[in-house]
Amino acid sequence: MSALPDPTAPPMDDRPASSLPDPTAPLTASGNLRRRAAVSRLLEIVATGSAVLAVGVFCIVVYAIASRGASVLSFSFLTTDPSAPGVGGIAPAIVGTGVIVAIATAIAMPLGVLVAVYLIEFAGRRSGRVVRTALDLMNGLPTVVVALMVYGLLVVDHGDSAIAASIALAIIMLPLIARSSHQVLLLVPGTLREAADALGVSRWRAVLGVVLPSALGGIVTATILAAARAAGETVPLLFLTSLVVGNTVHVNPLHAMYGMPYVVFQDLESGVPSGIAQAWGTAFVLMAFILAANVGARVFLARNRSRLGL
Repeated sequence: MSALPDPTAPPMDDRPASSLPDPTAPLTASGNLRRRAAVSRLLEIVATGSAVLAVGVFCIVVYAIASRGASVLSFSFLTTDPSAPGVGGIAPAIVGTGVIVAIATAIAMPLGVLVAVYLIEFAGRRSGRVVRTALDLMNGLPTVVVALMVYGLLVVDHGDSAIAASIALAIIMLPLIARSSHQVLLLVPGTLREAADALGVSRWRAVLGVVLPSALGGIVTATILAAARAAGETVPLLFLTSLVVGNTVHVNPLHAMYGMPYVVFQDLESGVPSGIAQAWGTAFVLMAFILAANVGARVFLARNRSRLGL
């Protein structure tokens, strides 16, 4: 049993002034505070170094491709076929990549936006969780698995075609567009939906007339980024549209078509000096296209967000 306090003892506030801490004295860092500051500084240095390293690797890649591929670029390189004298051209590959990616975008964009609208406007908690999980799993699928599936469904019985490669790229693009569009639709102010409900507008009319136009800039940006990602895929082209007959330019997606990633792979495998030079030039053109698409998409998204005040 503890002893009771002595009622005759002076209260704590009545201690002599010499025993109280001086409020005007400077703070002295303890050992724990110094250790925290050192750890914080160390983590800041590591994070900064990692960012510098990432930017440095990017610059090295761009410089390595540009220094070897820029010397090959010319008007004839972009407008002639591979059988042209000298290094040859990549016109069929440029046209083929454009056709394949355009068809894939036309397939993936509407489906991705509809999935995002379902998640935002109509899905319950459980069904929304299932759809988001499926999108994440699709996004993590190796492209070789997607290409093999499309190969078994379309190519085995009907032969190589650009449309088969487009379907594979659309499967790759779908989760990217859906997840990005979902995040953009979340940024649309709820007051717009409430105003549409107050006016008696049906849900689907509010989505088409209010929600989607407000998020159009972000959706277009997500589509451009997904298309740029798909344009650099090589495995679907190797599996699904590599048996090209002739080197001429054509736009029939029911037949096999060249793609720039496939041309890079084919020329590097040839081991011929002119083919290797063509591979570097093709890689430079493909990299320039992807970088321009990414930068343009970021600028477009920034302008759209500033217009919406986000």
